[in-house]
Amino acid sequence: MKRALHVLATAGMLCAIGLLSSLPRDASGADSPPQPVSSSSPASSSTPSSSIANALSSANIEPISANPGATNIIPGTGLLGHLIGLDNIPAIRVGGLWIGNADYLFTGGVKPRTWSFNSALLLNLNVDAEKLIGIPGGSLDAELLQFNGEDDNGKGGVVTAYDGLSGPKPFVRTQLYELWWRQSLFADKLVIRVGKTVPTYDFGNVSRAVPTADTSLQVPAVTGLIYTPIFKNPTLIGASPGYYNSAYGITASFAPTRNFYLTYAFYDGALGRGIQTGLREGPVFNGHYFTIGEAGYAWALGEHKLIGVIAAGGWAQTGELYAPGTSQNGSEGFYTFGSQRLWRRHEGVDNSGISGFFQFGINDSRTLIANEYFGAGFTGFGLIPSRPVDSIGTGLAWSWLNRRFGFRSNEAIIQTYYQMHLIGTSFFEPVLSYIPNPGESRRTQGAVAMTAQVTVLF
Repeated sequence: MKRALHVLATAGMLCAIGLLSSLPRDASGADSPPQPVSSSSPASSSTPSSSIANALSSANIEPISANPGATNIIPGTGLLGHLIGLDNIPAIRVGGLWIGNADYLFTGGVKPRTWSFNSALLLNLNVDAEKLIGIPGGSLDAELLQFNGEDDNGKGGVVTAYDGLSGPKPFVRTQLYELWWRQSLFADKLVIRVGKTVPTYDFGNVSRAVPTADTSLQVPAVTGLIYTPIFKNPTLIGASPGYYNSAYGITASFAPTRNFYLTYAFYDGALGRGIQTGLREGPVFNGHYFTIGEAGYAWALGEHKLIGVIAAGGWAQTGELYAPGTSQNGSEGFYTFGSQRLWRRHEGVDNSGISGFFQFGINDSRTLIANEYFGAGFTGFGLIPSRPVDSIGTGLAWSWLNRRFGFRSNEAIIQTYYQMHLIGTSFFEPVLSYIPNPGESRRTQGAVAMTAQVTVLF
């Protein structure tokens, strides 16, 4: 099975790159208030060949998250289904993505002057139940994840992970990543999703694009930073499921207006006991449960209609939890994040300009790896002439760690990246990371790492 998936990953990547190489590479955009930003609403699952061409046209390609598998509930473009002829069935969408990167640790950390390599393949099937069997607002989704990687963050002694593509052991895994039923009610004001899913699609997701009906106002993926704190607030690591440890649960999102949303969810919380829920085909539900709620509001600021969003959430983990020398019956926490367009370069023409974001989190846990967190950063979109889809950004992720694990008292990751649009829906991203105080130990020297990453959506 694993060998077959490796072959499929390579073949799929080559086919995608080969086909996409013939597509154009420039992009442009062209007023209304922002839409709710909850990701409970996936894109249409119907993807005929004309829609594929439209999705891959130069006018529709935008900067992306560094890991769409952690931020996009339905990944890819549906091109894979077109290649194998399934777009002839209007209710079926087949797509996915491949991400590969290489890390080189220049200095510091635990194992300086070493390389690490990672590869993540996601294959997604989405079925529009309304078109297929007449259930209004219903859809079914299944997704497979194949990951092959190394302990790059361990080599750097970085507790909160400067490279978010790799997670906990095992570093070679084939798993059912998603399996859920989504039901939309009351003209999409209420959306319920039941099954195996990834909470970072819906909660604490500062990198999620802030959509509007006007593409010239739109903020694409808020940042392309690759460190884990951009996808999961470090105060939630070890409690909340996410990439790549998805979990079974129920998510409900209510959007009563175009600018406001409320999302609440209840998940299998076995991850709190160290169980790799992503590798389980079924739920565990062993007395540990994870609940989380989030409210968010989006706006268009001033006469220049600078798009922004702010959100806040609270969570609780139940059950007996353990760490070296201590235990705890449950834990709770709070987080908030926001982003704001700061400057528009070509007002009314495209979405080039500069945006900023912030993150914060805190918990009362004695058993999680981090108790407080602050993050911030800036992103420039389309600032380089003749490179309208490229983005460049920088960010700081500062975590206060749990010293019961033998960690330093805190860890900071400073990161800068340039996301370069190649051809079609493929991107190349060099990233420079500086960790002055790796959290693994007070004796671990400051680390400098370079990452080169390729992302292909299909």
